[in-house]
Amino acid sequence: MPNRSTVTEFLLLGFSDVRELQILHFVVFLVVYLAALMGNLLIISAIVLDHLVHTPMYFFLVNLAILDLGSISVTLPKSMANSLLNTRLISYRGCAAQIFLFVFFAETNITLLTVMAYDRYVAICQPLHYERVMNKGACVKMATGVWMAGIVYSALHTGNTFRLPFCRSNVIHQFFCEIPPLLKLACSDSYRSEVGLLTASVFLSFVFFVFIIVSYGHILKAVLRIPSEQGRHKAFSTCLPHLAVISLLMCTAVFEYLIPTSSSASKVDLLTGVLYAVVPPVMNPVIYSMRNKEIKAALKRCTGKYEFTRHIFWPMFNY
Repeated sequence: MPNRSTVTEFLLLGFSDVRELQILHFVVFLVVYLAALMGNLLIISAIVLDHLVHTPMYFFLVNLAILDLGSISVTLPKSMANSLLNTRLISYRGCAAQIFLFVFFAETNITLLTVMAYDRYVAICQPLHYERVMNKGACVKMATGVWMAGIVYSALHTGNTFRLPFCRSNVIHQFFCEIPPLLKLACSDSYRSEVGLLTASVFLSFVFFVFIIVSYGHILKAVLRIPSEQGRHKAFSTCLPHLAVISLLMCTAVFEYLIPTSSSASKVDLLTGVLYAVVPPVMNPVIYSMRNKEIKAALKRCTGKYEFTRHIFWPMFNY
């Protein structure tokens, strides 16, 4: 990607210029980041180590947890480092890398949630065909397709954005590099092509959400036809965490796109950025661990194995 810009580095929007508040921001983001790491790593460990949850739904859930880890690792560490070092700088290449990775993880997340909705649809509406349709090979192909589509999508957006010359300013009104505020810095009319591409992307995301809603409409009809109350409860329990994660993503995305970014530095811009870039990766493992009995059971079994190993080997080390 040739650098045809007169800008060689960018300035990110800081949460405060007061040193004490910068340290507070670092501490808060550090706690949030560690919580996200711990939560998602626990989900991954519980599913990988417990063979009882080696099913398509939890295979896709591992992929979702990996995406959440990647997404939050793209934005928070740089923001924390800037607060700790009392700087707002990010290099041109660093900004390009941050945009590529964030768009990749975000779009792959949306596509994966659509695949997970299809998985639930087949499991509840076509249970007799579930093992044939959602076999191991099909799941691997779906996951591979999701990740590859995310790479192509992100490369297209990143390349289309950074071919523009930036000369109006180098201040990005967000705490991480993002395409919409970056387009405002372009000094040519060619940014309209990227705006058109972003519009098409929003439409594509809308189509994904419609597919998810239609899928859950069929799922709801199928669940209501289940004669036993226990069967209905079990079906709902496998769908509620996924629905909660989708609702959280939709709410934060709608909040981001309905509130226009201001032309000057604004705390509202920072709030919207935190809502859709930080909150979902932190809350997703909480939602799945609290609302899914199988995940809670897997976590307990993994914890039990750890306690058993510790009681066996710890006295040997003490001796």
